[in-house]
Amino acid sequence: MYHYIQSEAIKENKYMDQRENLDLSKAEGFDWDSGNVNKNRLKHDVDTSECEEVFFNEPIIILDDTKHSSEKEKRYRVIGITTDGRRLALAITLRNNKIRVIMARNQSKKERELFEAEQNK
Repeated sequence: MYHYIQSEAIKENKYMDQRENLDLSKAEGFDWDSGNVNKNRLKHDVDTSECEEVFFNEPIIILDDTKHSSEKEKRYRVIGITTDGRRLALAITLRNNKIRVIMARNQSKKERELFEAEQNK
């Protein structure tokens, strides 16, 4: 189970489940771009395996990323946790039924607060 929350709802502290907008059950794996793999490792010390783990642990929160989305490609922010307990924030898109991680880093203070609130439900 995952929670999809619209970013406008976060600004107003109103969380809405919108799973019908992003169906991860149709994802057939991950699509890794060598540039992003190296960038995430060098800039944020995040490995590809950690990014993948986020999708298999709960809770996972998925937010619209309207700021970085375009008509051609919708982007999402993902807030989750690795198997070892590292709290990560990801920017993703879906391409050809594969999850493409664009950016991965540690959660910000606001993201941690949102994640902890969801975790304590």
